[in-house]
Amino acid sequence: MSERRARPAAKNGRKSAWRRALTPPSTPSAPSRTPQPEPPASDPAEVDSVVQAALYRDGVRVSTPASLAETFRELREQPDGMAWIGLARPTEAELLSLAAEFDLHPLAVEDAMEAHQRPKLERYGETLFVVLRAARYLDASEEVDFGELHVFVGPDFVITVRHGAAPDLSAVRRRMEDSPELLKLGAEAVLYAILDSVVDGYLPVVTGVQNDIDEIETEVFRGDPEVSRRIYELSREMVEFQRATRPLVGMLHGLMAGFAKYGTDEELQRYLRDVADHVTHTSERVDGFRQALADILTVNATLVTQQQNAEMRALAEAGFEQNEEIKKISSWAAILFAPTLVGTIYGMNFDHMPELHWLLGYPFAIVLMAVVCTSLYVIFKRRDWL
Repeated sequence: MSERRARPAAKNGRKSAWRRALTPPSTPSAPSRTPQPEPPASDPAEVDSVVQAALYRDGVRVSTPASLAETFRELREQPDGMAWIGLARPTEAELLSLAAEFDLHPLAVEDAMEAHQRPKLERYGETLFVVLRAARYLDASEEVDFGELHVFVGPDFVITVRHGAAPDLSAVRRRMEDSPELLKLGAEAVLYAILDSVVDGYLPVVTGVQNDIDEIETEVFRGDPEVSRRIYELSREMVEFQRATRPLVGMLHGLMAGFAKYGTDEELQRYLRDVADHVTHTSERVDGFRQALADILTVNATLVTQQQNAEMRALAEAGFEQNEEIKKISSWAAILFAPTLVGTIYGMNFDHMPELHWLLGYPFAIVLMAVVCTSLYVIFKRRDWL
């Protein structure tokens, strides 16, 4: 899934429990208890709120209750067990029943009811409330789709409230159940596995966005008229991506600061630091994408301006050439109009016209036409109309 899986194993030659749990198997095997996959969110009316509820003891699933009430009852009967409840767009009544059973803080419950929260981490007594923004890249539409996940982590329970299609928590549950030695570490191990899954989900998004930026650069220099819209849309997605990744850096450092106080397992500490490193790397890549898109937008605006200037120059030159042609046509029209005017006047058949019977009338008319045409030609020539 991630490059960090390729690091050498421990000195004893065996993969640690954490690495086996967080690395998806190359050849999927059929587990003894296969959890039902958590379906992607669609119409709330078509999806049950309780996607999956299970009870675990010593890292092994011991029960799969059919309802929240049954989950509460069985957890009370097993004080050393842990409940892992997955919800998708739950109703207010369901969240309130969870709050009453697990003593969840009203502010955290209110945030879980309302989607569109920023990533954050809050501690209310023994309960951690975590808001995560998952992301996935849609190849068909070349868009980034964001989902929201709220996680309540207590001493003996993990509650996930999902708003959106991502992330796929059923894969996290399968990997954890395949490593009972890890799952028996408790709710903290589940939280870190969820964090790792969300962060690893960013990697395909980063790859997809990088490909989009490469395509946009090609379109910019090719002069595609639709590229400005694509740059703007991708820039907006990067703003959302930045809002999803940047707060995670502070959140994970906050968790690491509480290692000693809350006695976090050393193996969990190592993997949390690894997740924090990958979040930092992803956040830096997203910052680089935003800067690259801003630079591309500037270059595109410059190219568009240059193209518009070239078109304006071409129009001006065409107008100038057209004006020169009009001058020539007008000049020749004026030259030809002069003899036409003289001929028209002397062509009128009136009995009483001066010089009508004049012997030199015809030569005089010809000479007059020639003089007028020559004078007009000289005048237009001096003004560069001809």
